[in-house]
Amino acid sequence: MTHLQAGLSPETLEKARLELNENPDTLHQDIQEVRDMVITRPDIGFLRTDDAFILRFLRARKFHHFEAFRLLAQYFEYRQQNLDMFKSFKATDPGIKQALKDGFPGGLANLDHYGRKILVLFAANWDQSRYTLVDILRAILLSLEAMIEDPELQVNGFVLIIDWSNFTFKQASKLTPSMLRLAIEGLQDSFPARFGGIHFVNQPWYIHALYTVIRPFLKEKTRKRIFLHGNNLNSLHQLIHPEILPSEFGGMLPPYDMGTWARTLLDHEYDDDGEYSVDSYSMPVKEVEKELSPKSMKRSQSVVDPTVLKRMDKTEEENMQPLLSLD
Repeated sequence: MTHLQAGLSPETLEKARLELNENPDTLHQDIQEVRDMVITRPDIGFLRTDDAFILRFLRARKFHHFEAFRLLAQYFEYRQQNLDMFKSFKATDPGIKQALKDGFPGGLANLDHYGRKILVLFAANWDQSRYTLVDILRAILLSLEAMIEDPELQVNGFVLIIDWSNFTFKQASKLTPSMLRLAIEGLQDSFPARFGGIHFVNQPWYIHALYTVIRPFLKEKTRKRIFLHGNNLNSLHQLIHPEILPSEFGGMLPPYDMGTWARTLLDHEYDDDGEYSVDSYSMPVKEVEKELSPKSMKRSQSVVDPTVLKRMDKTEEENMQPLLSLD
């Protein structure tokens, strides 16, 4: 074991070896091979190339050198292309702070039986008058940056539960193609985290429709790890034990305290609120107003036209059944 593996338990070391192809004898060579590729992308400013930093990208891509480098390049490219998102990228930024305090994201105290960190989002908590969807994305990315410092989580990864209870159609209409593209690029394509499962619970029909819109733009591996449970919490409990879940998810623990993770990041500044409005932070139009794909999904101020949804034929509904069968 090298000093780079010092934070791993014996069980996690073995998991890294078996599942991620991590070999302590070649670890420094693996890291150097990725670092040597940096010169092939002079258009990107690689602000960090230290051993510990590169290692998290290797773990995220199971020590496939080129895939790890591509993820590293996309990580910094995403930040170059969305500079305004990463200005004042800290927990005390007013928009990020308010999103954190509303539980975007939350983190449960207990890990699941695979050692994964369980993140939770209660979608209806979003207060549109106080912060933007971009602020929520920034808060999630900032939180992941803090959590991924833990080498155990680099190996074991994360699970995400999104509760859509009371999430209104008006709120859903803000999930525009450009916003979804920004989130997919930031979380799926540009961050060195391993997500073992993404669980939707209590989702309304328009969230089903939203998923059909974004599904083609998700990687096959990501699609296989998305579970739409609806109101059937028993199916959630088959994958995540109720003993470690709060009561909102039919678990045996007390209701989740939305400020738990925010207090961890903010410490004594948690109660120090300054004035902030959604107009205080805005991204350049050229960055936000991009199409989700050059071939489809024209710019829109709503996720999908309700009149189109009403015309969904039986075939489309049948195609959705594998995902909806957990209801």
